[in-house]
Amino acid sequence: MAAPTGTNPAAATPADSTPSSVELRAGVEGAVRSGVRSIGDRTVVSFTIVGDLQSLNQADAFTISAACELARTQGQPVVGFVQSTGADVREGITAAHGWGTAARALIRCSGIVPTVLIVTGPVVAGPALMLGVADLVVMVDESYAFVSGPAMVEQFTGLPVEHDTLGGAAIHASRSGVATAVAPDADVAVEMVDEYLSYLPASNADLAPFRPTLDPNDRSCTELHDVVPVAATGSYDVRDVMASMADDGVITELRSGWAANLVTAFANIGGHAVGIVANQPQVLAGTLDIAASQKGARFVAMCDAFNVPIITLVDTPGFQPGKDLEWRGMIRHGAELAFAYARATVPRVSVTLRKSYGGAYIVMDSKPMGNDIAMAWPTAEIAVMGAKGAVGILHRNSSDDERAELEADYEDRLLNPYVAAERGAIDMVVDPADTRRQVVQALDLLATKVERLPRRRHDNSPL
Repeated sequence: MAAPTGTNPAAATPADSTPSSVELRAGVEGAVRSGVRSIGDRTVVSFTIVGDLQSLNQADAFTISAACELARTQGQPVVGFVQSTGADVREGITAAHGWGTAARALIRCSGIVPTVLIVTGPVVAGPALMLGVADLVVMVDESYAFVSGPAMVEQFTGLPVEHDTLGGAAIHASRSGVATAVAPDADVAVEMVDEYLSYLPASNADLAPFRPTLDPNDRSCTELHDVVPVAATGSYDVRDVMASMADDGVITELRSGWAANLVTAFANIGGHAVGIVANQPQVLAGTLDIAASQKGARFVAMCDAFNVPIITLVDTPGFQPGKDLEWRGMIRHGAELAFAYARATVPRVSVTLRKSYGGAYIVMDSKPMGNDIAMAWPTAEIAVMGAKGAVGILHRNSSDDERAELEADYEDRLLNPYVAAERGAIDMVVDPADTRRQVVQALDLLATKVERLPRRRHDNSPL
């Protein structure tokens, strides 16, 4: 039974903005409080680290583990409010053992129930690794997180560094990709988590939420006729396309500051909760690099784990070239995105808006990757490469006038989407204004999709 308002030790924390219905390990002394609570209209199992700059002992870790285990077995999201200076050094290996137990419990929730962490203060050393495990991480402005602190960094590199520069919320939102979003304070963070969870089921045993809408399913999106510039190299904001398709024009973007050449977002389309992956021509011309591949793969995997259909909007000239990218593992990381799509069993619909070339065509939910319904706008170009590059390889000794003629011929014969449709790479060529209507019809059709998974312990993804 919950303690009366005002007597709960964690009552002043954001996790207790609504009364608790069940407390876990309430009689155990320590810095962690856990229980079953409400965030918005969603019941969650939460744990909260109370106090400032807490080092956590084994009992604290066991309380977190108990919360995760309850969430997993009862099929409810787990939401943690975290801040910690690490394991309690006074306990030695006992505290480290406890944190291993807590980490394993959170990992066991992965893919079964949504896992969300709200970072309200410093999170350093071992506990910081939990941020990399969670599905969603919201950091408040003043928080920071790192595995090795400024003192150790200076000791090994000889260069001084500040907390914020090393692992501040802004850094994790723009450079590392750890933070899904940054909030000004914990109350706003809770509101953001409420919004994220509204697109996800309580567990993988449930379907994604369906939200009835007054926005007509057959609404014409005539504004999409003008969104793509006439010039092949012109840029535009793909979020305009996403908003035009979405119910009431509402999209909820994740990790907007990291790998901005790929946009990932939740939305409702025809009432269906969906995840949208889209190349962003405004940044790096929409090419795929290492960060974008990782961002897309992680998002696709999360949507697939929780039965959220995936909409892919394609406009990319290919993978970004560069020696540094190749040395850092473009092959391995590019494969992550292909791997995530290839193993996804949720309904998958793609729309090629303008360009889809080469290897990037393959990994952006192409038919060979298991796509269910592939659409393209009439102006889409789908091929191994663009006309200029192809002619440069096939007719490198031609004059400028001959090349111009050959490029025009290549575009007419091979780049238009009707050729791809004839060969089965595209299911239908749709007018941009009909995009929402066609996507809604596809989602309705695929709502009962069932794909049997092979019997195996797990796959070996290219992490």
